Amino acid sequence: MGQRLQTRSISGDNLYTDAAEIIGYFNISLSGTWVGTVTAQRSFDLGSTWYDVASWTANTQEYGFEPERRVYYRVGIKTGEYTSGTAVIRLSQ
Repeated sequence: MGQRLQTRSISGDNLYTDAAEIIGYFNISLSGTWVGTVTAQRSFDLGSTWYDVASWTANTQEYGFEPERRVYYRVGIKTGEYTSGTAVIRLSQ
């Protein structure tokens, strides 16, 4: 946990990037050919509890801002939200 660049190709549910500690501006890139819902989550307790921040059903290129320290993010597909294909996810700062 902690790298500020995480990438993962996801072809199933309950799969996520590794958690990344984020402070300041960050990028989320979704590409590939997939059907489902990809969700960004954050944690304030080193990954014990995850809270949904945003979700997408199509490829996107977005950025966000996290003002607090020691906040971790991950992006993936929750249980029951994968249909088909491979979502290519990139979370970076």
